[in-house]
Order: sequence, then structure tokens, then C-alpha cells
Amino acid sequence: MNTLIARSIRLVPALPPCWYAIPLRLIVGAGFLNHGYAKLARGPENFTHILGALGIFDPALFAWATIIIEIAGGVAVIAGLFIPLVSVPMVIVLLVAIFTVHWPNGFSSIKLLSVTSAGAHFGQPGYETDLLYLCGIVALVLGGSGPLALDRYLLHAWTKADRISA
Repeated sequence: MNTLIARSIRLVPALPPCWYAIPLRLIVGAGFLNHGYAKLARGPENFTHILGALGIFDPALFAWATIIIEIAGGVAVIAGLFIPLVSVPMVIVLLVAIFTVHWPNGFSSIKLLSVTSAGAHFGQPGYETDLLYLCGIVALVLGGSGPLALDRYLLHAWTKADRISA
């Protein structure tokens, strides 16, 4: 009975708990990278106009800042590099998106309006997905970047260099 309970609590009990971070890093990082790249590919001036319409102060500056944060932050999260540091601007971007764009649309990220012969038609997304990204970032900050993270290799290399020089 104990084995059954243990298996239902944790599917693979032989793995250390930090392995959760790898798929979490991949999905959070890829999501940010994809959103930043989409803004860049469609033209930063288009995103600047959107921010201007939302009443954001200095929309050109914040458009580029958002694009850089999403691309650089996405790459850093995928690589497992300085996640507590890069998480601060990433969280700010998410909070701004929640309160300026998604909040009026409610919680749900999927709003099925209709289905026609052309396919499904959806309304504006709510803040659900942004909350999921926030939770993923918080989990990585609190639980660590996990194995196969570049910051672990850098820390090991710096520690080794300090021991050699001492």
C-alpha cells in the first residue's frame, strides 16, 4: 500500500526533485522567446503603436525594452542562466501585460465565440496564461534552475578558479 501511495505522489521517485526545472525552463523560456521574436518580426513600430494606444509612457522605449527582455530573458531561462536576476524584468513585463491588456478580458485564455465551416473563432485572451508564466518563473526562482543549467557550470568554474588562485 505504501508503494502505491508513493507512486501516486511521485511518478518517478528515483529522480531528484530538481529535474522538474528542465521542462519548466523550456516552456517558459520558449514562450518568452517566441513572444519577443513575434514582436520583432512584425516590426517593433507595430508594437510601439499598440503601447501608445494603451497609454504607455514613451512607447518606443518600452517596446524595445519589452522585446529585449522577452528575447534575452527567454534565452537565459532556457539556458538556466541567472534566472533570479532575469526574472525581475520578466515579471514586470507580465504584470504590465496583465493589467493593461488582459485584465478586462477576464481570467480565461480561451474564449470560443463561434465555430463555422472556416473553423473556430476566438475572442481576446484573458490573463490565465500570464499567470501560468508568472507561476513558472516563481517556481524556477524558488526551486532553482535545476540540472543542465549554465549557471551551475559557471558557479563550478568560478569556484574551481578561486580554489586554484588561493
